[in-house]
Amino acid sequence: MTERATRILLVDDEQSIQTLLSYPLRRDGYEVVQATDGREALERFDERPFDLVVLDVMLPQLDGLEVCRRLRSRSSVPIIMLTAKSEEIDKVVGLEIGADDYITKPFSMREFRSRVKAALRRSELLRSAERDGGALDAHELRIDPDKRTVTVRGEAIATTFVEFEILITLAQSPGRVFTRDMLLARVWGDSAYRDPRTIDVHIRHLREKIERDPKEPEYLFTVRGVGYRFRDTDA
Repeated sequence: MTERATRILLVDDEQSIQTLLSYPLRRDGYEVVQATDGREALERFDERPFDLVVLDVMLPQLDGLEVCRRLRSRSSVPIIMLTAKSEEIDKVVGLEIGADDYITKPFSMREFRSRVKAALRRSELLRSAERDGGALDAHELRIDPDKRTVTVRGEAIATTFVEFEILITLAQSPGRVFTRDMLLARVWGDSAYRDPRTIDVHIRHLREKIERDPKEPEYLFTVRGVGYRFRDTDA
């Protein structure tokens, strides 16, 4: 059976942006499906499987943040958000609701292609989900790399792709300190074009999901001025 081409859902209401971005994607061999508003994006997504969603924040019908929220509630597909806004709050909100990455307009085509390739590497990892070592247990937390599941105190916890990658990276090396750039490189393939504070947002979100008290963590510890570490195995 012939494998299908990598499929990307490109959502933007500006035709100039659609043309600008779809051409290099198709030239790179990707199948591009276009949508120009939030409702159409959800309809296209339900019609067939996608490997990546590139999603503008400012959309008619439903804005990009709401589309992201709805997609993330039913899929772990990587999502790159496009925004013309530079305020930190817009980036943080997108990450909080499950976006994997964001690009602030205007951006270079080199940066865009780099982000897309990194996101698709994550998509391939998600499909294969092949890791060694079996499930990891730490205190009341259990992480199963093969099934990509997380349970804490017996309760299943939903995580985004990026959240899971950060958690498993830290948990596989208990006690080891990872800088933000190291975590960026592990998750995205490199740390280029990315604000290290992106990691802080995901760590905060993870703590809200797995810690009894996010302000007094049992699993994810901050190493001030350096980065983060997972609890030691003998803790």
